Amino acid sequence: MRVKHTIAAIATLMVLSGCDDAQTEAQQGAAPPPPTVTVASPLVKELIEFDEVTGRFEAVEDVIIRARVTGYVDSINFEDGQIVEAGQVLFTIDPRTYQADVAGARADLIAAETSQKLAASELARLSKLTSGRTVTESALDTARQEKDSADANVAAARAALARAQLNVDFSTVKSPVSGRISNSRVDVGDLVIGDANPTELTRVVSLDPMHFVFDLSERDYLGYQRARSTGEMANARGSEVMVQLNLSDESDWAREGRIDFVDNVVDKGTGTIRLRAVVPNTDGVLTPGLFGRLRLPGSPLYDAILVPDSAIMSDQAQKLLLAVKDDGTVEAKHVKLGPREFGLRIIRSGIEPTDKIVINGLQSARPGQAVTPQDGEITLPTDKQ
Repeated sequence: MRVKHTIAAIATLMVLSGCDDAQTEAQQGAAPPPPTVTVASPLVKELIEFDEVTGRFEAVEDVIIRARVTGYVDSINFEDGQIVEAGQVLFTIDPRTYQADVAGARADLIAAETSQKLAASELARLSKLTSGRTVTESALDTARQEKDSADANVAAARAALARAQLNVDFSTVKSPVSGRISNSRVDVGDLVIGDANPTELTRVVSLDPMHFVFDLSERDYLGYQRARSTGEMANARGSEVMVQLNLSDESDWAREGRIDFVDNVVDKGTGTIRLRAVVPNTDGVLTPGLFGRLRLPGSPLYDAILVPDSAIMSDQAQKLLLAVKDDGTVEAKHVKLGPREFGLRIIRSGIEPTDKIVINGLQSARPGQAVTPQDGEITLPTDKQ
């Protein structure tokens, strides 16, 4: 009786084991569901592409002030680093020697004018006597020569007086431009020289507006010239090309300017050409010598296709995007990239605005593989809207 129960239990176990094996085989035979990915159409936005270059700010007027006369410094009439106006007195050089020269030159002029009057009177008198043949032609010629010499002496005396007065004027050193002055290179009592190697006194730079000087490569320059010759972009030589700038500690492009100069030669050593922009400096932050970045319009206004950088994959030297076709399979699209704008990447070619691009779940998608697409959306970053 006990043997019968044992046989029945073994049979029951065998039946249950067979059911489990059949269920496992069924589960192993079923295909896993396609992976889920998020897809979205590229963002299409009207924009102008910008090329960024690095340059340096320079003063529109940068004047090194030097002594024009020799003498001792009497006074310094500014504080180092202050703002000065054009015509403001900066230095006074002892003028007494030059004032004495003016007085001497003025006296010489009076003497020359007196001699001139005498010579003129003598010539007039002798001219009247020639009609009666009481004066020889030789005496008359001598009188004319003395009158001409007296006229020349007056002219020389006037020139000497003007020169002496200039030296008095140069004793008062004025700022030729408005702007910020540097420190004084001399002290009161110093002897300054105004001859062939004049003494540097200080330096003044204008502040508003400023120049921004930068270089373009030969290739970029030719690209701009081609675009302008076809009318796609304005000509920097013939019309205003507006640019945007920022400083090293600025993230936005709030500063604006315009190109006012393009050089006439390409530097043979560097293969670049020099350009210059005029930039307002109403806040007074810009200082000559500062580095900055400039954005130059690199295209006309057009509808650009934008995708996030996170959706872009690399295939050796090529870049590609994964797109989901209507049948739910993945295909790879090789694309040509442009610059970043509004926090997204411009796609120059390779996709259409209607394509469904994989923007999330790239690690699960393979070309030719079926996927389960979920709709997403490509939007501008919050700070770019």
